[in-house]
Amino acid sequence: MQNFWLTLPRPVLILAPMANITNSSFRQTVMKYKRPTVFFTEFVSADGLCSAGKEKLLPDLYFAPSERPIVAQLFGAKAGAMERASSLCASLGFDGIDINMGCPDRGVEAQGAGAAMIKTPEVAQEIILAARRGAPDLPISVKTRLGFNEVEIETWIPALLKSGLEAITIHGRTRKELSKVPARWEEIARAAKIARRLSPETLVIGNGDVRTLAEAKEKTERYKLDGVMVGRAVLGQPWFFTGEEHPRDLRERLDALLYHATLFDNLFGKTKNFLDMRKHAAAYVSGVEGAKDLRVRLLTTSTLKELRHVIVGALSVQS
Repeated sequence: MQNFWLTLPRPVLILAPMANITNSSFRQTVMKYKRPTVFFTEFVSADGLCSAGKEKLLPDLYFAPSERPIVAQLFGAKAGAMERASSLCASLGFDGIDINMGCPDRGVEAQGAGAAMIKTPEVAQEIILAARRGAPDLPISVKTRLGFNEVEIETWIPALLKSGLEAITIHGRTRKELSKVPARWEEIARAAKIARRLSPETLVIGNGDVRTLAEAKEKTERYKLDGVMVGRAVLGQPWFFTGEEHPRDLRERLDALLYHATLFDNLFGKTKNFLDMRKHAAAYVSGVEGAKDLRVRLLTTSTLKELRHVIVGALSVQS
């Protein structure tokens, strides 16, 4: 097995998988400024990849060679589907497989997947082994939480590592807490100690409430982790991994948005809804003084042409 995780410089910095956000157009926009150490895809249903609707999901697994190392994130509670989906991802050339065992979405949990896995550790172990069978040459990792209703890292982390993992990402909240409380990094550190005792070669990544690159590096060192996964802080700030904390002006933000939207249209114009760009559009101008009306106009666009028209108009006013 080629375990790319062991070859990475520290700290390992990862762009978190976010549904309808972290597709290749966003990842490539991030790369325009500075890439993280590792990219993840959006999370994709293993069951869906084994169904008649497979073709609709394949765009979520698209990546450019320049995005490597890149990990395909899957979710599902059926071992057979996870094995076949992992095999597919291996054939597509991914560098690793990650299994989502932390998503609190009720639809995902209704399948026994995502955070619901925390309640069924035996099933979680079967799913990890199924991914291993499907992609025997790729490292397998898991993204999860501290527990379901309460912190249960003393039992949950050992249960996961029993099936063998090359990396584990721990979000510093329980399923019950969602994102309503601050991430508990001391508990992440405690989980890391448990993991190191049981599986010293498994990388431990922390996740939750990281707002700057400096903070990511500081948390890696303070809590003795191998790295940090960052999600929401990168939305609307594809330059996050440069570490530059000075605010970008409106022109820079709109230039980045247009670059991103053009990439999205080129890559996914026939397979994804351009409305997916609205969340990005709002984020690019978030916090900019006097941009409220512009934000409203951006959120009414439904094509690249309309978005470009709004941006060009806003930039002409700036000139």
